[in-house]
Amino acid sequence: MCTMIVEKVEIEGCGKGTGGWFDVNQANVSYDHPFNAPLEHALNIDFVNEALGPGARVAVEISAEAARALVATILSVLAEAEANGQLV
Repeated sequence: MCTMIVEKVEIEGCGKGTGGWFDVNQANVSYDHPFNAPLEHALNIDFVNEALGPGARVAVEISAEAARALVATILSVLAEAEANGQLV
C-alpha cells in the first residue's frame, strides 16, 4: 500500500502549455499512482500558477530512477554554471 506523499514549493519561472507560455510560481511534487505513465508509482511534478486557472499547468510523471537522474543532472549543470561564473 502506498500513501500519497505531497509537497509544494514556491518557484519562479515559466511553463508552456496548450495556450502558450505562462508564469509558474509553484511546483507540486508528489509520489503516488500516476495518471498516465505506465508505472505502478511515479514521481509527479505539476508546475502551476493557480491564479491563472487549471489551464496554467505543466505535469510530468517519471519513474523514481528517472527522478534521481534528473536531480543529479540539474545539480551538475548548476555546479558547472557556478564554476563558469554564469550563476548569479
